[in-house]
Amino acid sequence: MKILSVQSSVAYGHVGNSAAVFPLQRLGHDVWPVLTVHFSNHTGYGAWRGPLLAPDDVREVIAGIEDRGVLGEADAVLSGYQGDPAVGGVILDTVARVKALNPAAVYCCDPVMGDVGRGMFVRPGIPEFMRDTVLPAADVLTPNHFELDFLAGRTTTTLEEVLEAVDAVRARGPRDVLVTSVLHDGVPDGSLDVVAVSDAGAWAVTTPLLPISPNGCGDVTAALYLAHLTATGSAEVALARTTSSVFAILEATIAAGTREIQLVAAQEAIASPPETFVPRRLR
Repeated sequence: MKILSVQSSVAYGHVGNSAAVFPLQRLGHDVWPVLTVHFSNHTGYGAWRGPLLAPDDVREVIAGIEDRGVLGEADAVLSGYQGDPAVGGVILDTVARVKALNPAAVYCCDPVMGDVGRGMFVRPGIPEFMRDTVLPAADVLTPNHFELDFLAGRTTTTLEEVLEAVDAVRARGPRDVLVTSVLHDGVPDGSLDVVAVSDAGAWAVTTPLLPISPNGCGDVTAALYLAHLTATGSAEVALARTTSSVFAILEATIAAGTREIQLVAAQEAIASPPETFVPRRLR
């Protein structure tokens, strides 16, 4: 595939495009990274340097791709953290342009807004922008449990409630939804669920809850799920491959004793996902 990925970038570490591009390339896909920021490192360190690109600069880069006459060759558009509604507007405009040239293209949005224990960590107005404007334009959505609840306007504590929330979100646009870090009443202690829902059904994988929560893991997950879903047409297969690869990345990160995810060390598990998890059908 050819994937236009509009995300942040860091020189040191792996978040945004610096987390998504290599795994996609390792799977054999052609990636066109468009940067929204270029920082020295991710903001989780509390200090960083580098420029935040203006929306017009992002638009100019995409316009340059269009000038080459290749924008319609993109099979997918991928986006993650959107720190400014104006940048979000550029992304949505880009999605519309790509789809006008290639109606078969899909838009995968990782609606980065917040998480359990941290609450919302984006600028005021971003969550509402995600919910009201971005969500309806997405074909594939990869929220975590906390973000799903916000987007669906409810609190979910059972697996059935999670599925109802996904149905509410899917009714507004995206046909494929992957929910990460799902903690419901039926999850065994020390575990979490990852749930995938498509027109073909719903599946879940239960994984051990590892003692690590590194930055960039969601960015890798969204990229891998988009790649496997588009390549196979199966949410079930994409769920199995994505969770198995991400788990291997986290294991490698723990083994290395670092706070940066070990994409290079775990690259074989990205290129050839181990059969670590077998999804169970929910419906």
